[in-house]
Amino acid sequence: MKKLVNDPQQFVPEMLEGLALANPDTLVYDPAYNLIRRADAPRSGKVSIVQGSGSGHEPAHVMIVGKGMLDAACPGDVFAAPPMDYVLETAKKVASDKGVLLLVNNYTGDRMAFEMAKEMADAEGVATQILFIDDDVAVKDSTYTTGRRGVAGNFFVIKAVGAAAENGADLAECVRIGEKVNSVTRTMGVALTACTPPAKGSPLFELEDDKIEMGVGIHGEPGRERQPMRSADEITDELLGAIVTDLPFESGNRVALMVNGLGGTPISELYIVYRHAHQRLAEQGIEVARSYVGEYCTSLDMAGASITLVQLDDEITELLDAPAEVAMRIF
Repeated sequence: MKKLVNDPQQFVPEMLEGLALANPDTLVYDPAYNLIRRADAPRSGKVSIVQGSGSGHEPAHVMIVGKGMLDAACPGDVFAAPPMDYVLETAKKVASDKGVLLLVNNYTGDRMAFEMAKEMADAEGVATQILFIDDDVAVKDSTYTTGRRGVAGNFFVIKAVGAAAENGADLAECVRIGEKVNSVTRTMGVALTACTPPAKGSPLFELEDDKIEMGVGIHGEPGRERQPMRSADEITDELLGAIVTDLPFESGNRVALMVNGLGGTPISELYIVYRHAHQRLAEQGIEVARSYVGEYCTSLDMAGASITLVQLDDEITELLDAPAEVAMRIF
């Protein structure tokens, strides 16, 4: 497969350097730790929000560093958790007098790296807390996780805690808000094709032309079932049915609806999915009060999409509506 890549081993550093060069007034790049941080971080009186995870999910997470979102991101290699020292040094570099909140998508490698980094940071006098994100309803356990996976719903957690931190919330309050948003957020995805990591040079898994992977993970992990390809409406019905019944979402609820592209799907197709999901929710008496369509958490060049629902109340809605300024202006 043809890609715009030089040395595959330099894929992540070159991407991060390009991101920083494109945003010289707002972002700083530290190549020693794959660190992208706000140019004004840390700020006195503000909790610093940090996310890591592997690369390959852009714009998550390095492209949403900025006011009202993340203060820093320290990705690992493609689909690989960041090393513990990346997380530790990032926390130390952006530590403020109000502490650091570490956001972790629920994957085994990420949990290990962040938990070890927190222990080391605490020993060095840096106040930290960890919040795990696990919005994926597709599977309880996978080859990468213990418990549910963290996928595109992490954007709503980041947006809410980022807004709260910008408003002066303390570390405990940021944790409360993040846990609250995570508890009412549900996601499920589907793959139409596999993705191709630059270092591998071939598809990560085999998926026949007439098959889809229902409930796929963002690293290409198996989902619920490999199924025959069918219409967009039928696929949307299965994704939405699994999500709505999980919380469950009920008539009278107000929700945020996100249709997230996995990297290789035209936005026109995402709006076809959104159209049917919106109609189905309306039929069930569920009001779509906030809408998000585009690429938020991808899997390199995988064709496919995920649907996320967030049960809204006044507090969450206000935080989602708060202003944010990031390289990828998607909120």
